[in-house]
Amino acid sequence: MNANHTLIIAEAGVNHNGDINLAKDLIDIAANSGADMIKFQTFKAKSLASNKAKKARYQIENTSENESQIEMLNQLELSKEAHHELIDYCKLKKIDFFSSAFDIESLNLLKSLGLNYFKIPSGEITNLPYLKLVGSFGKPIIMSTGMATIDEIEEAMKILKLSGTSKKDITILHCNTEYPTPMSDVNLKAMTTLRDFFKVNVGYSDHTLGGEIAIAAVALGAKVIEKHFTIDRNLKGPDHKASLEPQELNQMIRSIRNIEKAIGDGFKRPSTSEIKNKLIVRKSLVASKFIKAGELFSEDNVTSKRPGTGISPMELNNIIGKSAKKNFEADDLIEI
Repeated sequence: MNANHTLIIAEAGVNHNGDINLAKDLIDIAANSGADMIKFQTFKAKSLASNKAKKARYQIENTSENESQIEMLNQLELSKEAHHELIDYCKLKKIDFFSSAFDIESLNLLKSLGLNYFKIPSGEITNLPYLKLVGSFGKPIIMSTGMATIDEIEEAMKILKLSGTSKKDITILHCNTEYPTPMSDVNLKAMTTLRDFFKVNVGYSDHTLGGEIAIAAVALGAKVIEKHFTIDRNLKGPDHKASLEPQELNQMIRSIRNIEKAIGDGFKRPSTSEIKNKLIVRKSLVASKFIKAGELFSEDNVTSKRPGTGISPMELNNIIGKSAKKNFEADDLIEI
């Protein structure tokens, strides 16, 4: 992962609503926005949820109240053929295809499709068989940690490493699994806690409204940003309401790229752009009144004014008490 480049994952998720053409429209939006990857969700509804699984409140609010979670998921499931079609379309649009797998069958599907990265969604961080399998792939892993404690994350990391994934290939995303996440629950500093505790790259999977928290995360050191987006927030579906619309996604990515440039290397020195102003803005020692040749320089007849082309005011103590070698008019640069 390039240290100077934030990996931006435009999270389409299930905002395609089961429509392959809408999924392609989302790929177009992500590619045009400058995102590095577009991410979908890969699952078999029957393997992900039981017939008795209830919906989360945000899912109920944004979908039909009369359908179960598995009925909702059935409508959002992408087939193997759809995955092939979307991967080919991503290649055409020059953006990386990415997806979160939510069950064992889906993990194996994504492996067979040749993905270079694997994403562990927050809900699978306590799923032992899942963690052992994805860890055995030996591929770079991005792991979301919504709802998780430090102890749970530590246990998941242990399983991934024991299964065959190197610690250096694991990126941990701070995350809050509420859609949208209230600002008071973001706890963005937890991201730096995860970085310092686990000594790995960290990032942020953002479910807040707007893009400012994702931008702030980059300023705090996020190496990966994941953000849901949609073609239209008014569409029916579980995640549209907490997603960015195309123009907002564009703005967030532009802001992140600016933040990357602004962070710099941390070494304090004059920048290339400001050096030309140095002699204009800084000051020099000048005569505050007429000084006759032979007169002693003093705080009464010497002051500091722009420009900075003469003796620095930092040398005042070395000037005081010396004799003027010539006449100085008021505002003349002091010379010795």
